[in-house]
Amino acid sequence: MIGVGDMVLLEPLNEDSFIENLRKRFDHNEIYTYIGSVVISMNPYRSLSIFTPEKVEEYRNRNFYELSPHIYALADEAYRSLRDQDKDQCILITGESGAGKTEASKLVMSYVAAVCGRGQEVNKVKEQLLQSNPVLEAFGNAKTVRNDNSSRFGKYMDIEFDFKGDPLGGVISNYLLEKSRVCKQPRGERNFHIFYQLLSGASGDTLTKLKLDRDFSKYNYLSLDSATVNGLDDAASFRTVRNAMQIVGFMEDEVQLVLELVAAVLKLGNIEFKPESRVNGFDESRVKDKNDLKEMCELLGIEQSVLERAFSYRTVEAKMEKVSTTLNVAQVRRSALLNGIYGCSPLQDNSFEQFIINYCNEKLQQIFIELTLREEQEEYVREGIEWTNIEYFNNAIICDLIENNQNGILAMLDEECLRPGTVTDDTFLDKLNTICAEHQHFESRLSKNSKFLTDHSLPHSCFRIQHYAGKVLYRVEGFVDKNNDLLYRDLSQAMYKATHSLMRQLFPEGNPAKVNLKRPLTAGFQFKASVGGLMRNLQTKNPNYIRCIKPNDKKAAHIFTDSLVCHQVRYLGLMENVRVRRAGYAFRQPYEPCLERYKMLCKQTWPHWRGPARDGVEVLLTDCSVPAEEFAYGRSKIFIRNPRTLFTLEERRRACLEDLATLIQKIYRGWKCRTHFLLLKKSQVVVAAWYRRYAQQKKYEKIKSATLVMQSFTRGWKARKILRQLKYEKRCKEAVTTIAAYWHGTQVRREYRKFFRANAGKKIYCFIIQRIMQKYFLGLKTTVPSMSPIDNTWSAQPYSFLEGAHTELRRIFHLWRCKKHRGQFTEEKKAVYEEKLEASEIFKNKKALYPSSVSQPFKGDYLEIHKNPKYQKLNSAVEEKVLLADVVNKINRANGKGSPRLFLLTKNNFVLADQKTGQVKASVPLPDLTSVSVSTQSDGFFALKLKEGSASAAKGDFLLNSEHLIEIITKLHRTWTTAADKDQINIDISDEFLVQFKQDKVCVKFIQGGPKNGTSAACKRKNNRLLEVSVPSSP
Repeated sequence: MIGVGDMVLLEPLNEDSFIENLRKRFDHNEIYTYIGSVVISMNPYRSLSIFTPEKVEEYRNRNFYELSPHIYALADEAYRSLRDQDKDQCILITGESGAGKTEASKLVMSYVAAVCGRGQEVNKVKEQLLQSNPVLEAFGNAKTVRNDNSSRFGKYMDIEFDFKGDPLGGVISNYLLEKSRVCKQPRGERNFHIFYQLLSGASGDTLTKLKLDRDFSKYNYLSLDSATVNGLDDAASFRTVRNAMQIVGFMEDEVQLVLELVAAVLKLGNIEFKPESRVNGFDESRVKDKNDLKEMCELLGIEQSVLERAFSYRTVEAKMEKVSTTLNVAQVRRSALLNGIYGCSPLQDNSFEQFIINYCNEKLQQIFIELTLREEQEEYVREGIEWTNIEYFNNAIICDLIENNQNGILAMLDEECLRPGTVTDDTFLDKLNTICAEHQHFESRLSKNSKFLTDHSLPHSCFRIQHYAGKVLYRVEGFVDKNNDLLYRDLSQAMYKATHSLMRQLFPEGNPAKVNLKRPLTAGFQFKASVGGLMRNLQTKNPNYIRCIKPNDKKAAHIFTDSLVCHQVRYLGLMENVRVRRAGYAFRQPYEPCLERYKMLCKQTWPHWRGPARDGVEVLLTDCSVPAEEFAYGRSKIFIRNPRTLFTLEERRRACLEDLATLIQKIYRGWKCRTHFLLLKKSQVVVAAWYRRYAQQKKYEKIKSATLVMQSFTRGWKARKILRQLKYEKRCKEAVTTIAAYWHGTQVRREYRKFFRANAGKKIYCFIIQRIMQKYFLGLKTTVPSMSPIDNTWSAQPYSFLEGAHTELRRIFHLWRCKKHRGQFTEEKKAVYEEKLEASEIFKNKKALYPSSVSQPFKGDYLEIHKNPKYQKLNSAVEEKVLLADVVNKINRANGKGSPRLFLLTKNNFVLADQKTGQVKASVPLPDLTSVSVSTQSDGFFALKLKEGSASAAKGDFLLNSEHLIEIITKLHRTWTTAADKDQINIDISDEFLVQFKQDKVCVKFIQGGPKNGTSAACKRKNNRLLEVSVPSSP
């Protein structure tokens, strides 16, 4: 390691060795150094190869002191404490402008984003958090003489994590944006980046819409001497910002609104005023060139006359009266309107705003003192260690000088702003000189303290405060006005009238309906409250510190200015921090991790200590012969006084680890050889077992084969013996049977001769009957009727005993004749007759419309959908064969009127389509159809009821009207039965039934009577629950 990585271990310790250690590490690109858990960061002013993904993995889940100092180590320690110990963490990054605070915050965020979880939502949140930086830098960063990307505002980012350590989201708060930079920039500095990025990177069309030109010289708010910065590509940065805004969550129209507001600020800077004298002797102001004013008003959607009057007039309201006064050129509050748009008050060097910034820095230094230096010494008291208190400068007295509620500078400034009478900056300075004259950190030439009366470095209109970082001179001019931070109500109300939605959100106080006559809070009071809230928030979290130091004022690499670095080390209190850490004990650690780290140095503690951790540490240090004056036992920690003692323990641990590594290697090699031998032995046993099994199996198969041969010969001999016996027995049985048959035949013939004459009459009777039947059948051959199924003629019955046969023959002949007749039909004709037969079974004697449909053939495709080019789109949409295509009327529940629709029936679906366009309106699978309802009368109305809960039933049932109702329902009945493989569909024939329309059920009622519009049935809506169909009576 180059130099000493932790200043606590530096020997000897003085300011020169401290600076020399920083220089040595800086020269070797080691820009990070520790003071205990505090990280010192030196700005290298160049890119280094220590921030790669490999470095991230190297520091991931590693102990803080395990690797060389790095900002990743602090970020990992804070993240793991948050995730594993559920402790809220905060990281305070402090330092001068150009010290690298912005880059340090980026590195911390990028590390946390890299090590936390994965997943679509988690990655989205991480990307949004990372992409918030380009947006904030574009609108809040600018080039200064010290830094090309200087943050001109304070930022506090609060990131929320879930129990797994994955980010859920974040909230970013900003403090004291330097808005005056919009109006004026010091020499060698630029305005905020967004103005240059917009003009350099936006497309020509975008600039035209925003009424802008790429030439920087056309805008008064853009300084020309530093408009271009080496190494800064404004055009590429604009594309990055646009992409980042989309990732963060800006919609495209919202991005456009923001860009319009930026363009309006540039236009506002070009508006100039000229004086004019009125008759009454008062001066007023007028706009010189109204072109920029006009374009600004067009961008923001404001009437030009309204904004111009708001610039030139001021309305004062007292009780119930309003008075309008003109403003001269000096009084025109154009910059005040700009501050309202951009979000802050004018800032001058070492004026009110610099005073507020330094107050915030004092508070941050105070919390550093309380949580590090004071906490360091209080730890010894908590642990019961004898301790001599180390003196250090506590800046609480400076914070009290500024923020004390009674005699603080801010309290006196608010008192001056609120008291009646003439209030000026001089009266405010007089109050300070009276009350703060004896304060040891306040200096003023006009105070009663005589030692400053001859101090010519202290002007009369100024006062000086001894801050922790040094003395700062403040000009009192403008303190009162800037603390008031007033914006005339005329301007806020004019802005609220804009049609630009973002402008209305920026000026809610301009709403006439919410006029508030109360005096607004002062800027100092608001900032004091916000800083107080920030301090309370930080005190609830475990702090981590990054102290940024810039090595030189030239923003150049490889240059280390000792005096500049020494100044920063002093006012940051780094030496005091080191002394407090070293004064008593340079190193401290809880007993458990200490014992875990060094337990291998003692045989009694290795490999496991069974008792309390403190007892184990005592045994360990005694065995290692560490002198008693080199350490002390606290209540929960071991404290080591000299770093050399720690180095000795580390060296012994390193040597012991090498011995342990050798032992582990030896044991591993022995285990590996034994394992290999046992594996060979096990393999030999397995091979021998398999061989013995194979040999015994072969022997068994040979014995088995011989046994089977012997068994087969034995069984064959026995079978042949049994076969010969069975053949002999069979021949004997056949001989006996033949003899018996002959004998029985002789006996029967003898008995038959005796009884032949007695049975002669019966024989004759049977013969006559046979002859009559023969004659009947031969006669029937000549008298058989024609082959027509509708011919009902049949020959007369000749004898009564043939009645049954006569009737059955007639029936059989008719069936045979019908079968012959059906055999002559084609398949299409059979289907037509089957449909007609099915229609008869469904509607005969049930619906009055049925008789008129008997003579009408079922055509099916009435639209010739395959031939008609009008329905080519619909034909391509329906993939199955169309069984029926017809025009029907879909009844509207609202008025009972019908809309023509194309009704298509296929094997598995029925489809409703628009008659004109052929667009499919509904496609319903036949299994979703539960029943069909029709009336008993001669109308063509029918309802298709769908299964509840199905996707097709989302809009309800269908109520339709068709001239071919009988054919549609018949084909639907046949197709549904085939497609669903179920029983027949339920067809409800009734003059009153319910139809489901979306969420409501409507009753459809059929009545007799002639409609007014002709002889066809008509449907009317009676109420929300009733549709009445009037059917003309049959002639």
